[in-house]
Amino acid sequence: MSGGRRHNTRRLALQALYQVDARGEDDWDAVEASVNDAPGADETVRAEAIAMARHAWSVRERADAMVCELAPEWPTHRQPVVDRSILRLAVGEMTSPFDATPAAVAINEAVELAKEFGTDKSPAFINGVLDKIAKRLEADTE
Repeated sequence: MSGGRRHNTRRLALQALYQVDARGEDDWDAVEASVNDAPGADETVRAEAIAMARHAWSVRERADAMVCELAPEWPTHRQPVVDRSILRLAVGEMTSPFDATPAAVAINEAVELAKEFGTDKSPAFINGVLDKIAKRLEADTE
C-alpha cells in the first residue's frame, strides 16, 4: 500500500477511534456507517481503517497502561481524546501480530496526525511517549 493511501487509512482509523472514545461507548455500527460515508475514500481504505481502528481499540488497555507508566503526569483520563486516540492507534500498529508497522514509521505517522488534528503541544507529547514505548517494546522482544 502506498504511503499516501496508508496515511489516509490512518486518518480514517483515527476518526473512528475518536468517535468510539468520545461517545463513551462501543458502538461500532455507527462508527462504521460514519467511516463508510467518508468522502474520497474507496472501499478498501474504509475497510482497512475500520480493521486498524478495531485492533487499536482492542489493545487500548495495554496502550493506556504503557502511556500511564511512561508519562505518569499525563494519565489517560487527562489526555485530549485526539491525543489518546493517536497513541492507541500507533501502539496498535506497533504491536499488531499480523501487520506490525516499524516503530519509526508508526511514530512519524502519529506525529503527522498530531500536527493535523491535535494541539500545538500534541506532536512533541506524542513523539516523546511513543519513542519510550518503542524502546520498551524493543527491549521486551530481545
